Amino acid sequence: MSDEPREQEGPQQGWAPREPEPAGAPQPGPASAQDPTPKGKKSRKRTGWRRILPTWRMVLGTFLLLCLLIGGALVAGYMLVDIPPANAAATAQTNVYLYADGKQLARDGDINRENIPLAQVPENVRQAVLAAEDRDFYSESAVDPKAMLRAAWNTVTGKGKQSGSTITQQYVKNYYLNQDQTIGRKVKEFFIAIKLGREVSKDDILEGYLNTSYFGRNAYGISAAAHAYYDKKPEDLTTAEGAYLATLLNSPSAYDVTAHPENKPRAVARWNYVLDGMVKEKWLAPAVRSKMKFPEPEAEAGTSSGLSGQRGYLVNAVKDYLLANEIVDEDELKSGGYRITTTIDPDQQDAFVKAVDDQLMSKLDKDARKIDRKVRAGGAAIDPATGRVTALYGGIDYVKQFTNNATRRDYQAGSTFKAFVLASAFDHDSTTQDGRPITPNTIYDGTSGRPVQGWNGERFAPENEDHVDYGNITVRTAAEKSVNSVFAQMAVDVGSEKVMDTSIDLGIPKTTPGLGPYPSISLGTPTASVLDVAQAYATLANHGRHGTFALVDKLEKNGKEIALPARDTEQVISRAAADTTTSVLQSVVDDGTGSAALAAGRPAAGKTGTAEEDKAAWFAGYTPELATVVAVMGQDPDTAVQTPLYGALGQPRMNGGAYPARIWAQFTRTALAGKPVRNFDLEIPSGSEEPPPLPTVPPQDGRTEGADEGRTQGQDQGRTQGTDQGQTQGQDQGQTQGTDQGQDQGQTQGTDQGQTQGQVQGQTNGGTDGGADAGGQDGGQGEDASGGGGDGADAGST
Repeated sequence: MSDEPREQEGPQQGWAPREPEPAGAPQPGPASAQDPTPKGKKSRKRTGWRRILPTWRMVLGTFLLLCLLIGGALVAGYMLVDIPPANAAATAQTNVYLYADGKQLARDGDINRENIPLAQVPENVRQAVLAAEDRDFYSESAVDPKAMLRAAWNTVTGKGKQSGSTITQQYVKNYYLNQDQTIGRKVKEFFIAIKLGREVSKDDILEGYLNTSYFGRNAYGISAAAHAYYDKKPEDLTTAEGAYLATLLNSPSAYDVTAHPENKPRAVARWNYVLDGMVKEKWLAPAVRSKMKFPEPEAEAGTSSGLSGQRGYLVNAVKDYLLANEIVDEDELKSGGYRITTTIDPDQQDAFVKAVDDQLMSKLDKDARKIDRKVRAGGAAIDPATGRVTALYGGIDYVKQFTNNATRRDYQAGSTFKAFVLASAFDHDSTTQDGRPITPNTIYDGTSGRPVQGWNGERFAPENEDHVDYGNITVRTAAEKSVNSVFAQMAVDVGSEKVMDTSIDLGIPKTTPGLGPYPSISLGTPTASVLDVAQAYATLANHGRHGTFALVDKLEKNGKEIALPARDTEQVISRAAADTTTSVLQSVVDDGTGSAALAAGRPAAGKTGTAEEDKAAWFAGYTPELATVVAVMGQDPDTAVQTPLYGALGQPRMNGGAYPARIWAQFTRTALAGKPVRNFDLEIPSGSEEPPPLPTVPPQDGRTEGADEGRTQGQDQGRTQGTDQGQTQGQDQGQTQGTDQGQDQGQTQGTDQGQTQGQVQGQTNGGTDGGADAGGQDGGQGEDASGGGGDGADAGST
């Protein structure tokens, strides 16, 4: 055989590998015969997880189908939804408020509204509303889907409820629909707004919006709002005033700076936002805007006469309670139709009004003393066992003085906060700087102006009233006389932050202006409301158990009852701490600055307090059955500026132990009339009881009642300082038998029998009503002369 390779004549057989074909060599046979698929394409089967994914054809088809369905739904909705007639709410339902016994308190549904043409609203006021609510109103469509989606997203993600509605949509909601937060209502609003935007002019829509919007103070529409806040016609509104009214549209309850002075910074910020928006839109010149000042609304502008007297204060307090506890929202409440049974006891409410009238208002002489025009009063009473608010005193008359003095948070609470320092010290088993346990009998240095030790901030050395030095003094006595230097040091010994936390636990809101971890908390610099302080003192009366106060017993709409928040009580401080605090506050009433409260005729505990510059005077006290706080405040009726009360009612000072304590005593006596007298059931640790009198450093220039009360107990007050302890035991005679110095002062006798409180107190107390006139001048100095209940200057001249 030849070794030359032979040419192959057909496909190789067997297992031998085929020789590789040269690149580009033609393949044998026609393509169709070798591969049924087109050249360059091969079919692949979807395998594995790819089989569960839709193809692009499926995605495109689904998208087109959805577009078709949505488009069809929009067309169908537009065709099916007609513009309805005005709703019933636009012509108004009422909310009915009831006393706790079911009797009607008030109705707030007498709608205060006057429709006016758009031309009657100044252009700058219209522009302010647009700047606040919808700057693109004249250029945009009736609905803004993007804004609606953004608002929905913010609500879902917890950034707060926000409105994505245009002015057109808001008008539709106000005039044609209702305030229900339902999907059905939003769908109708969407289609009606679109149809309205095609059929009604922008000017007509804006006119309707301005006439139907709620501005607070029971004012519906821009005309009613102009009267309610500035007592003027809408055409006379300035740009600044219009911007403030536009601010109210966002939240009438929150931004009424008269009803809620503590919210003024937020309201001013919103007002600035509106004006800045006008500048941005070139509706307002920057130079003009820079000169504008916030236009304070009038405190006593026109309000509904149906809410006169205390009714308006009560209704607004209940509204605030419902909104703050998120029981209903503002739109729902505004829609009306609610039947609200409050916790207010009508008999106690009447008793509070009478006590204020008898003890304070009837003694004002606004013609002879201009300062008497600036006297205001606020009060609140709470049942410690249930937390139910049984009475509120908001002011002289809601239609004359709009601000609720019981709930406002802009006056310093004064030495009422010293009770919280005590409670915190006892609850935390605190010690002094040198390691001694703080009890009612712990000795402190009561030197006026003594620098506080242990505070790492700026030097703090508060003065006692009249710069009186008390020397060594027990905690109990320091509380009786409200000695600033002692409590400032005690706050640092306990820890200012602990004192703050205890205040919050007892019931002072943590958002209270001025509330912070500083030694000055002991002097009451926070501006808690009367109702806030009453809640905290009710916790002490309830042996340290706290539950939020309640103003509503029952809420109904359309015959169906709406659930109210459960009142869960919690032991926020130990019973021993609360009861020990109560025992010290009893001494304040029995032997100290609050002795005028003895006129209630019941065992009582309490604390007096005075704000800086005598702008407010407080008495916070409680019996086992009732915790009540009274404050007398100074405010200019024309400017709403806080005013010192020097010289009010003909007295040199306004003190918590005088008029506030007298009001407290009369109210408490009447409110509890017919009920058995109960003593405090106290569990006090051993060693905290009142000890035998201990000697103290002799007072300088007459001993004072303390920094807040400004009443001397020495020569200025006419109260005999019979021994080194500053008082004598008058049980046998019912009057003070003192040293030569005390006898020279006049041995004040509250009544013909000596106004003997001595059988219980062991000293003279002219604080009862029976001894008020007999013990001094001007129908009320018996209290002052006998026990620090009032104004020492007048008492000393008796």
